[in-house]
Amino acid sequence: MATKAKISFKPLGNRVVIEPSDTEEQMSSGGIYIPDTAKEKPQDGTIVAVGPGKITDDGKRIPMELKVGDSVVYSKYAGTEYKVGEIEYLVLREDDILFVK
Repeated sequence: MATKAKISFKPLGNRVVIEPSDTEEQMSSGGIYIPDTAKEKPQDGTIVAVGPGKITDDGKRIPMELKVGDSVVYSKYAGTEYKVGEIEYLVLREDDILFVK
């Protein structure tokens, strides 16, 4: 999945910026349309920016294990939403990433 726009910000520390995967319109098994407000948010997406890594107490930097382009699954209630134009990104810590697909 290619990012829709070039981002103009850089995450700090051990944070990553994720573009959540698109959700399609959902219908119940009975054919009832489920509105956006009732849908669950996706828990997967593509990393579009990665911070330099966490600094330990003794001043050493721990490099990030993730890289731009990784398709990941993250914790359900993790992160902070940040909107740029029409695109909504999610900024979260590396620790909130559950696994890379």
